[in-house]
Amino acid sequence: MSGKNIAPANNRINHFIIPAVLVSLFTAGASAAYAASYEFPKVPVPADNPMTAAKIALGKQLYFDPRISLSGAVSCDSCHNVAGNGTDNLPLSFGVFGRVDVPRNTPTVFNAAFNTVQFWDGRAKSLEEQAKGPIQNPVEMGMPNGDAVVARLKHIPGYQTEFAHVFGGKDPITFDNVAAAIATFERTLTTPDSPYDQYMKGNKKALNASAKAGMRLAASIGCEACHAGPMFNNSGTPMGTGAYQKFPAQPDYDACAKYVQQYHLTGDEGRFNVTHNPADKNMFKVPTWRNVALTAPYFNYGTVGSLPEAVRVMAACQLRKTLTGKEVNDLVAFLNSLSGKFPQITVPQLPNTPNGTLLMDVPELTKTAMKK
Repeated sequence: MSGKNIAPANNRINHFIIPAVLVSLFTAGASAAYAASYEFPKVPVPADNPMTAAKIALGKQLYFDPRISLSGAVSCDSCHNVAGNGTDNLPLSFGVFGRVDVPRNTPTVFNAAFNTVQFWDGRAKSLEEQAKGPIQNPVEMGMPNGDAVVARLKHIPGYQTEFAHVFGGKDPITFDNVAAAIATFERTLTTPDSPYDQYMKGNKKALNASAKAGMRLAASIGCEACHAGPMFNNSGTPMGTGAYQKFPAQPDYDACAKYVQQYHLTGDEGRFNVTHNPADKNMFKVPTWRNVALTAPYFNYGTVGSLPEAVRVMAACQLRKTLTGKEVNDLVAFLNSLSGKFPQITVPQLPNTPNGTLLMDVPELTKTAMKK
């Protein structure tokens, strides 16, 4: 990516709405003219955090740097592994000092730049805001506050130089700038050119018969009411405004009731924990279908381990439907067609701290060392 600033996507709503229209057109049998107009959407970039090559490189270092966690052992990549699918494929992630009480399943970081809100409960309105959350979460990366992160980074000569180059000013290492850099790197993590994208461009052989049947079925039974737009999670709400759905929506349906008990689908009140509005109980941000075949296990607790079973659960608990084996297979085939091409990510060289370490002030570590 060049060092030139990338202009903000002022027309981002069009990027979100038009592909959703194309999906409907194709399920009904669209003309080749519509296929020619299809393109994977451009990443929305906020005007106050333009993308440059230097900022991307700095954000990549911070993303991989475990020193911004309290233990010095957990990085953003620990849970959002970009050498794989952007998750850790665990039901619940291991946090700082091996803690396993992270409350929800880790979503993929790939294509997160298109999310209009972040986290399952939508409590962060931007990637920048999201980047600050896990770092300060006591069971994730464990830092007590942003000032503690800044204090560590200011003792690393290489970061002093890089922050000054990217952000300028008398005091360039700030927590806001840390988050801005990480978010900038994350905006490069997109996965275009899936078989579905190729099909939408006019390559009729990109999807097999089962995937095409699954695409039609998703539209006919109502999946697209929520899983719309180019990321199949939002039909066009602007940045900072989430698309939410109650889950489970049909707990009194016999098949759903069985799944609720089997997979512990209740207990998390979702967005209500943020807004305290009774209408938001059990409401969650609609997750993307992009790369969904690769990001098991599923749902907020990560209790469903296979995509076919997740499809059955969603049909029962959201649509009040029990699918046939063929219908499940066709929907899974279509969902597999949404796995795109991942960027090649190399691990960056991190700036060192000559003649010393920053991690001697962590009580949990020093006490353990002294006991040994």
